[in-house]
Amino acid sequence: MALWGGRFSQAADQRFKHFNDSLRFDYRLAEQDIIGSIAWSKALVTVDVLSYDEQKKLEIALTELLDSVRQDPQQILQSDAEDIHSWVEQKLIEKVGDLGKKLHTGRSRNDQSTTDLKLWCKAEIAHLISAINQLRKRLVLTAEQHQDAVMPGYTHLQRAQPVTFAHWCLAYYEMLTRDESRLQDTLKRLDVSPLGCGALAGTAYPMDRDLLANWLGFSTATNNSLDAVSDRDHVLELLNNASIGMVHLSRFAEDLIIFNSGEANFVELSDRVTSGSSLMPQKKNPDALELIRGKVGRVVGALTGAMVTFKGLPLAYNKDLQEDKEHLFDALDTWQVCLDMASLVLEDIKINYQNCQDAAKQGYSNATELADYLVAKGIPFRQAHHIVGEAVVAAIAKQKALEELTLEELKVFSDVIENDVYPILSLESCLAKRSAKGGVSPIQVKFAIDNAKQQLSL
Repeated sequence: MALWGGRFSQAADQRFKHFNDSLRFDYRLAEQDIIGSIAWSKALVTVDVLSYDEQKKLEIALTELLDSVRQDPQQILQSDAEDIHSWVEQKLIEKVGDLGKKLHTGRSRNDQSTTDLKLWCKAEIAHLISAINQLRKRLVLTAEQHQDAVMPGYTHLQRAQPVTFAHWCLAYYEMLTRDESRLQDTLKRLDVSPLGCGALAGTAYPMDRDLLANWLGFSTATNNSLDAVSDRDHVLELLNNASIGMVHLSRFAEDLIIFNSGEANFVELSDRVTSGSSLMPQKKNPDALELIRGKVGRVVGALTGAMVTFKGLPLAYNKDLQEDKEHLFDALDTWQVCLDMASLVLEDIKINYQNCQDAAKQGYSNATELADYLVAKGIPFRQAHHIVGEAVVAAIAKQKALEELTLEELKVFSDVIENDVYPILSLESCLAKRSAKGGVSPIQVKFAIDNAKQQLSL
């Protein structure tokens, strides 16, 4: 039976009922709805709507229902209830009779649904932070194992300066650290309880909403009932967090797809995260990474969809807000599985050290070192930059690396160049010189790894 049928003389058309009902997706809020209902029953005791004994009967019945839902959440989908709130109330009435009909006193589905969703968001943030930290740990451990794997760093997808695979790992560690920080910030703002705001104007019963909020694990209660029942900032923030996080994972995936290509061959992916071709038996495709890269579209799409849905809504509650959950559930599920998959990709990844180093020696990635060498000899940087550019052109024409040019060949471009230039042009020197904080020098990379391990209690 619907929670609102008294005003109506005709039954809803089945097509409208299917269009209107939300149980098929908001059943995921069952635990939160039951937990919120237990807290609400306690609040009703404080305003003399329920007796202590009545509340205890309701709490026992709701707790039994909670245990049943935790064991088999799919049972909810067998019902034709309109939404999860209707389903919980129906099941409660089946257990305790008319007493169950007293529970909704002073409460609206408007404050109930947004409370349920905020409780769900709090739990989901904890799961996401755990997944992020698992990937952060995997990145740090991978970096620690491959501190001496020298590879080319790129700008514009052109070889630029040598870096290490460890430094590359730590770059994504920093991105994930910001992802975790954004979730923590979002949690602070959503940690306020709407329960007790009623449909839009507040409850008519003089209960202590801050106490009710504390019972539910919120830090405090909301300040304005109109805002509270229609606020979906937490949905938008989480969708934004997920979108940024997925962009980071997509970049991670794209890098590894390039590194795994036959042209680069810097890394080899495990058979556990790759698949073959139905036609070409030699293929080993990076499908896990390609799917991570591809799924960013649905997450960013969810953010865009939610923004457009909410943008023109007048205060307070409107049925449009029912659209919040499908966007959010799918986006956060997608982010979670992609975080887990990224960790799996790194578990058995193989780094081809020699190929990485050979590539780092190509592309004249030590050209900046030659320019710095000239600067140290008293030549202004802009002039040094021009000199080295000419030297690179000559080296290309001779199909030599800069360090393969003889001293006489180098002196054509500047007579300040001496034999002491050759150690400067080595990969080891290129790395070691980048010793300022955040640089690629072995000392700084080890410092960053140790710092990250301390942050993660590894």
